[in-house]
Amino acid sequence: MAGRRMPWLLQAPDDLRQRCAAIDAMEGRRGEALRELAAHELNDNQLLHLARSLRKARAVAAEAPLAPFTLGLVSNATTDFIVPALEGTGLRHGFALTVAAAPFGITLQAAFSTEHGVLSAAPDAILLALDYRAYFADYALRDADADAAVDGALGTLRDLVQAFQAVSRAVILVQSIASPPERLFGSFDRRQPGTPAWLAARFNDRLVAEILGTGVSLVDVEALAAQVGLGLWYDATQYMAARLPFAGECVPLYAEHVLRVVSGMRGGGRKVLVLDLDNTLWGGVIGDDGIDGIRLGQGDPRGEAFLCVQRAALALKQRGVLLAVCSKNDEPVARKAIREHPEMLLREDDFSALQINWNDKATNLQVLAERLSLGLDSFVFLDDNPYERAQVRKFAPQVMVPELPSDPAAYASVLMLAGLFEAVTFSEEDRTRVEQYAANTRRSTLMAHSRDLSTFLRSLRMEAIFTTDGEAGWSRFAQLINKSNQFNLTTRRYTEAEIAALAADRETLTLQVRLVDQFGDNGMISAIIAIPEAEDWVLETWVMSCRVLGREVEHVVLNQIAAEACARGIRRLIGVYRPTERNGMVREHYAKLGFVRAAASDSEDRWVLDLAQFAARDVPIKTTGNVVAV
Repeated sequence: MAGRRMPWLLQAPDDLRQRCAAIDAMEGRRGEALRELAAHELNDNQLLHLARSLRKARAVAAEAPLAPFTLGLVSNATTDFIVPALEGTGLRHGFALTVAAAPFGITLQAAFSTEHGVLSAAPDAILLALDYRAYFADYALRDADADAAVDGALGTLRDLVQAFQAVSRAVILVQSIASPPERLFGSFDRRQPGTPAWLAARFNDRLVAEILGTGVSLVDVEALAAQVGLGLWYDATQYMAARLPFAGECVPLYAEHVLRVVSGMRGGGRKVLVLDLDNTLWGGVIGDDGIDGIRLGQGDPRGEAFLCVQRAALALKQRGVLLAVCSKNDEPVARKAIREHPEMLLREDDFSALQINWNDKATNLQVLAERLSLGLDSFVFLDDNPYERAQVRKFAPQVMVPELPSDPAAYASVLMLAGLFEAVTFSEEDRTRVEQYAANTRRSTLMAHSRDLSTFLRSLRMEAIFTTDGEAGWSRFAQLINKSNQFNLTTRRYTEAEIAALAADRETLTLQVRLVDQFGDNGMISAIIAIPEAEDWVLETWVMSCRVLGREVEHVVLNQIAAEACARGIRRLIGVYRPTERNGMVREHYAKLGFVRAAASDSEDRWVLDLAQFAARDVPIKTTGNVVAV
């Protein structure tokens, strides 16, 4: 349906070039204005203008609130036209992106020399943008030749990955490959070893099984080309004339998919799908049409369209996305429909929160964010009404609001194609996130019936499980650090490979914290990285899930950090706070824990705790794990 287009984005303004020129002349807010402009569907030429404005903004250090990110780019094809598209698209995802591209055809050499511009840029990630032509030159129609061809192709990629990993801690992004559209045997190609279709399929399967892993993530070009259509993905004329790896019209969509992965690495995937009700989850207006009058279910094309939306939402819930409702309606009437309509796939207990009233939706979304203890930038809001979408974009701009076509038959497709819940990892904790939030609701009910906070906390029967060497947890450790913005003292981001390297250093503390109580396992709720500095430990990273705020968890974590520090002869803890737009809630975190301010500036505060004077606080939380006893 989408082809090369991105219909979930707003259409580009006709005066984009003039808007870019106006941004270039601005004294401040350049980064914010550029990101607003990048939220539209832009072609390659428009992305070029946006990238130029970003470079001008970067030159005067006026790119806030964008996060800097450097992407190395290595390819067997021409990338000159891809670089500005990546940089312009990066704005849409909140990055002031710098792309350091190796010259045409320079691949393995780029890992051995800083002369080619990739390593000298100290990239955060390196994209190995190799296509089918980099691996397979011809047919290999004998079985032995076919297997040898795939072995050789994977060996080429493996050598390139290992060469870069030997000299850089950047995350390596590798691409699956799209098969050429031509067929030698027709439909039999997929069965015949050595045909392009067979080679591409075998390569992609083994790529996933053998090469992806710690520090290596996938950009699924095979799926992207299938979405576009192989006949539209490849352009033989453009390749012969300029060695373009795919059709120029596909560049914006390609850049979007690369940046989704980059954003997922940095915790940018959304966590909550908020749904309108009337004409979004069912056809019609429940207050006017009644349960029997709304259109939903099999046998009615329009009713089936809304059933597809619910089916998509349910699938997202099963992979850990929270569902919520934000609707202008009479609450009892709407809830009755959710409970009793026989064709409803989604029921009340599928939603982590419901906000059904006659208030404006931007306000209701803020209420939902507070109830779920999540930022609005975790939200996707699906609503059929263009007025409501525009109102939320204006007054709750952190919320992602996909455009929807007039025909509800396309709603589910647009939602899923938009890639708003992109993930680079998937853990058991992701799978059980919905249950964790349901348990939080039960905790809130218990608290409402408790005499006081102390009684409530004791009744939870909490147990903190500390781990300092849990290799299996580094993926979630990295995910927690990269996704946490509010209770995050420094917002320093780490790759999984970097965390594994820190954990291997016996002088450094990498502390994982899980929390269990009578309602269930909250999963990993805190991550600490303490770096040695003479006889001190610098708390370079302290993040905590907002789900456990108010339970004195920070005190039991500090008790454990102090015990570990004393066991290793550390004299002082140095707490670092770097202010951002999102982490103001922890500005006084160290002061509340008894640290003394040692230095302060606009960019960083430092706090000191003398361990000789520290006394562990008594908290109603049992501690276990492979750690030093408190």
